Amino acid sequence: MSLPLLIPVRKHRLLPGRLAWPGWTTVFRQDEDALPARALQAQLAGLGIHAEWTGLAGGATVRALRDKSIASPEGYRLMVKPGGVELRASTAAGIYYAFATLRDLVEHYGRRLPCLAIEDEPDFARRGVYHDISRDKVPSLRTLQELIPRLARWKINEFQLYIENVFHFPSHPDIGAGYSPLTADDIRLVQETCRQHHIRLVGSLASFGHLERMLMLPAYSHLAELPGKGQMGHLGTICPTDPASLALIRALYADFVPLFDAVDFNICGDETWDLGKGRSQARANRIGVGRLYLEWILKLHRLCQRYGKRMNMWADIALQHPEILPLLPRDIVMLNWDYEPGGPRMTRTGEIAAAGLPQVACPGTHGWQSHGTRLQTAMGNVAQFAAHGRSCGCEGLLNTDWGDFGHRNFLGVSLHGFAHGAAHAWCGRNVEEASFTRRFARAVFGDRDGQLARAIQTLGDCPTYCLYHCLGETLSPWQGPRPRRGIAQADPALLANRAEQMRHLRLPPAGKLGTLAGAAGKAPSALADFERLALEEFDLARRTEELACRRALAGLDYRAGKNLSRRVLLEQASDMSQIMEEFTALWHARNRPSRLADNLALLRRAMSEALRLAGTSQKKSSLPDSLKPRGASSR
Repeated sequence: MSLPLLIPVRKHRLLPGRLAWPGWTTVFRQDEDALPARALQAQLAGLGIHAEWTGLAGGATVRALRDKSIASPEGYRLMVKPGGVELRASTAAGIYYAFATLRDLVEHYGRRLPCLAIEDEPDFARRGVYHDISRDKVPSLRTLQELIPRLARWKINEFQLYIENVFHFPSHPDIGAGYSPLTADDIRLVQETCRQHHIRLVGSLASFGHLERMLMLPAYSHLAELPGKGQMGHLGTICPTDPASLALIRALYADFVPLFDAVDFNICGDETWDLGKGRSQARANRIGVGRLYLEWILKLHRLCQRYGKRMNMWADIALQHPEILPLLPRDIVMLNWDYEPGGPRMTRTGEIAAAGLPQVACPGTHGWQSHGTRLQTAMGNVAQFAAHGRSCGCEGLLNTDWGDFGHRNFLGVSLHGFAHGAAHAWCGRNVEEASFTRRFARAVFGDRDGQLARAIQTLGDCPTYCLYHCLGETLSPWQGPRPRRGIAQADPALLANRAEQMRHLRLPPAGKLGTLAGAAGKAPSALADFERLALEEFDLARRTEELACRRALAGLDYRAGKNLSRRVLLEQASDMSQIMEEFTALWHARNRPSRLADNLALLRRAMSEALRLAGTSQKKSSLPDSLKPRGASSR
């Protein structure tokens, strides 16, 4: 019999009998185990069970003990007997994870636990989440501090924040201006929260490509490889042959790198599309683009060594130029990313291993450019990459969560991907894919009847990127910029079916959900604000997806020369106005202002177009106050 756990355990066996929690329970633990023990205490209190600490191990209902015979530093043994529970580990981290499993058992079984024995340890030493905070949306400090213990509950032990420009660099303060940047104190506070939950906060800073937001500023534009002409309109790659480029990166590192206690540091280095095509072209012609890339990487490597850091870097460019793999220092960790099941870089994991380089497998949540994620793609990507990682000796799995093109995708919708990646990072062989979403909805939201699980699966069932772009794209093919994926790529049959799905999809109200509490028959305790917001994000994602479908269908008709119904256009404008208002409220609930105004401007343009085509003039007074133009952008 499998255990009803979201994060599976390696080995377990059922024993005779059950543990009926006594109304007065005692817990023996060391001081450094106080945090997870208090979480259990609060959970038992919800069941009407009073738990208090005792200094005597003998006779305690719950005993958390150090056991040096357990070799894995994060492994543990958990034994439930009729007389109580015993947790054993060699470290505080192991005890933390043992308490997490015990809490999951209590959540499912309540006041009577089945007797069992668990022996558990992780597949990967590094089990991480990589969260994009640089594509217009910067989480509030509170959001990050609330997310961290939830990741730790899923046995995540590494957290990285993707930073391009959203940090206040004291030596170059203009770089983050207008983007609500994090400060050094913010990093310290996030790192302290991580430390309490046995998570390493690993620094990550774009140091080669994806520097367009910095290089678009007049003071730095001269450092771009292709000033004003980068790929996709970006100025993304810094010129590696300009000595001023290295001087700038040195200054940014001096402000940023010493803040992080973790030995690992991610210099990024991915997607340098324009390298060797501009100011460094002469050098590239002499030595090749691969060698040109390597020269800059070696400079960053020496810089990381100066700070005592082990350099991590994305592997895509090195795999494009495999001749440089043997030339990379052996202590560089390759972050091999690929976001599709069976993707080409995923299947080259063995090539990196054969080169003698440590590596981390990096799948993705597929929340980016999406309202509700591409769920099956994400799950297949994670499961396959984890398997490749285990077979090739990867030291970790880092699950990426991006926010391309404005980061209108919601954090709450990404939670499923975080948990699924965590399950495969801990014990991938025992993940039950078919039931995972149902387990997730029950464990995180208290979804007892499966209604929310079915809604999450339906919302995550769209395989395309186009709907995300359809929301803000103009209906006319000749007006305004058109994204790579949008109305022109839409399938009318898919759009009509998807709109109908979203129209009839209903999420359970928050009052029906919640964690197990009280005696049998009592209503569940209320969801915490973090999960309640996630439900609101799921529902707004559903309605946004429906509107995107309807706009795309109208756009296809309009481009085919058909007349659009005035009623349809006014309905779409009204729905867009309401979505903008709710989107603004949810943005402020989780995030700093950052580039909210840019997202609203895109959506407002679509609303204005619908009103114009309907023959209705748009007045500022007709908009909610939160959506009225406020003059200059927040930059």
